[in-house]
Formats: sequence, C-alpha cells, structure tokens
Amino acid sequence: MATKIDFYAVLEVTRTATADELKKAYRKQAMRYHPDRNPGDETAEHKFKEINEAYDVLKDEQKRAAYDRFGHAAFENGGMGGGGGFGGFGGGGLDDIFEMFGDMMGGRRGGGRRRTGNDIQVQVEITLSEAYAGVKKPVEIRTRVTCESCHGSGSADSNAGDTTCPTCHGAGAVRAQQGFFLVERPCPTCHGSGKVVRNPCKSCRGAGTTEKTRTLDIAIPAGVEDGTRIRLTGEGEAGGSNVQPGDLYVHVSVGGSDIFQRDGANIYCRVPLRMTQAALGTEIEVPVIDGSRAKVKIPAGTQTGENFRLRGKGFSVLRSSARGDMYIQVAVETPHQLSPRQKELLEEFEAEAGETQDQEKANPEHTGFFAKVRDFFEGK
Repeated sequence: MATKIDFYAVLEVTRTATADELKKAYRKQAMRYHPDRNPGDETAEHKFKEINEAYDVLKDEQKRAAYDRFGHAAFENGGMGGGGGFGGFGGGGLDDIFEMFGDMMGGRRGGGRRRTGNDIQVQVEITLSEAYAGVKKPVEIRTRVTCESCHGSGSADSNAGDTTCPTCHGAGAVRAQQGFFLVERPCPTCHGSGKVVRNPCKSCRGAGTTEKTRTLDIAIPAGVEDGTRIRLTGEGEAGGSNVQPGDLYVHVSVGGSDIFQRDGANIYCRVPLRMTQAALGTEIEVPVIDGSRAKVKIPAGTQTGENFRLRGKGFSVLRSSARGDMYIQVAVETPHQLSPRQKELLEEFEAEAGETQDQEKANPEHTGFFAKVRDFFEGK
C-alpha cells in the first residue's frame, strides 16, 4: 500500500493553521488541480482526490484532533468514517466546489441558464491632469447588440413563437460526466434559454443579437487612481430575447508627469534651487496641477529635502469631500563649471565663514557630523 502524504502537506499549510487558512488553502489547491483545468491528467485527478480527502478531515474539529494524535491510522479499519477520496464533498464540500467553479461550469449556482449577456472590459488611458479634473473619454467597443430586425426576439415571425429546446428539454443546461465529476454547462443549442426559435431571424439567425461597433463616452471621475475599475451596468453585450445585457468594466490607466508625482490624494513637485537662493531666501513661482500658478516664499537657510505645503491643491478623494495637498520639495543644487570670478568669490566666502562665523549656528549639521567623527576615532 502506498504511503499517504501528510494532510497538512497536501494543503500546504502548517499544523497550526486556522479554519479560514485551511479553507483558503483548499480552494487554491482545488482550483489548481480541478479536472476541468487538467483534462486527461491522471496525476492532477489523483491530487484533486487527495486535496478533498485532506480537507474533509482537517475542517472537522473532531477528525482533525484524531488525525493530529494518531495520524492516518485514526481512519483505518472504519476508524472515524473518514476521507475516502470524495469525503471533501460532504458537509459543505459541494458548496465550496460550486462557489469556486460556478462560473467555470457556465453560469450561476442552481442552474445553467445565463440571465445576462456577457460582460466586457476596456482599457482607458488618461493623463495625470485628466485624473485630477475628471474627463469624458470616447471609447469604441466591438460587441453584440440587440438585433434591429427582430428587436431581440430572434424570430423572423412575431407569431411563430418559441419551442422547447430538444437538447436540454427546457432546462437550459446539460450535464456531462467528466472523470469522476459531474459538470453542468449551458445548453449548446439554446445557449441557456431553454427555448429555440421556430422561424429564425435572417439577420441574427435566431440569436437575437448582432455584432456592432459602439462608441461610448466614458465619464472618468475626478480623483481616480491608476488601476481603478469602473463598472457600467447594462453597457456590456446584449443577451437576446428577455435577457438583460451584461456590464462594461472600464480599467483606468493614469499616465505619469515630468513635473508632478502623486501619492494618494497628495501631489509633489520637486523644485531645484540655486545655492544662493537657498542661503539668502527667495520667492518662487510653481505650477499647480489645475493649470494655475502659485507663489512660494523660501526662507533663508532652506535645506535640501524641506517641504512647503499648499493646502487643498492636491487630488480630490473619491466618494468624499476631502482633498489632498500639494508639497513643494526643495533640492539645493551645487553650481559647477564656475567662472574664475565665481570661484574667487566662493573662496572668499569660505575664508570669511571659517574666520568669523559661529559654525555651530551657521552649519549645524556639518559641525555636528564631524564632531561625531572625531569622537569615534578618539574612542569616546
């Protein structure tokens, strides 16, 4: 008899895993090795059985306690009535399976009929300024729409009506054995409606929908962040007669900027200052993301890395009246390629500073650092 693998190792969890951690691990492993995703793979099928057997034992407190104490021997010779490969389907196992694979099996739980048209996704790219102010973007979508000839009924004759689908007998779904698992899918003949059209429309061939390119103006709200997904209910594919259209999901991509950097609702602008401006103080004019300008007073002695805040000049916060701030980040730039006169003046400045200035007040960081260096080498 082959040696069984430790149940905790099967689910790839520790022996102290909580019930939620066990459930999450089970779903991950079951999704990976499910027969629908590995058709014809006997190794995956065997692994799937092991996963369900392990979860059936470990999710039950009494079985888990017995397993922790006696291992696999606790379930041999009828010992707790434990896992026989499909034990994971008992006591909630089927609910877990259907919750995970409902969409993969072709519809909602409780039946194969699809009650809406397909959802569709589009990608929209906007600039940082557009994300700040909000914008409307025209988007072309190639999708299925309600047939104009039959108005979505699928029938060329309004009096012809429908008849029960001969394949699924009106159920809208068909079942098939796949390995050891019974799978339910939408009927391929009626596509889940349970009905077939007696006299199909020539334009849509009974589908009730045709393919067409639509242009939509997508409203992107102010404050939207990169990666935001916007759902537009009913703007997806048409589903035919008596079927609601699907939804449209808009994935927003926000571009960068050469001037601004965003961090949530706040925005940053890095401004280089000449050494003399930082030392003497100055007033600078900076751009604001809304297209205006703002004046910022830089006090004498400003250092690299200091921030100056402009309240309320950042991004608005979605679903809130709050608004972020704008920060001016100072970077003091050391001059290079000096002229002879500039070099002479700086040398005079350095000599004057060394002779007359109180260095602890004039250059506190410089003085403090080298004092620590001196103490280090002196062993203090």
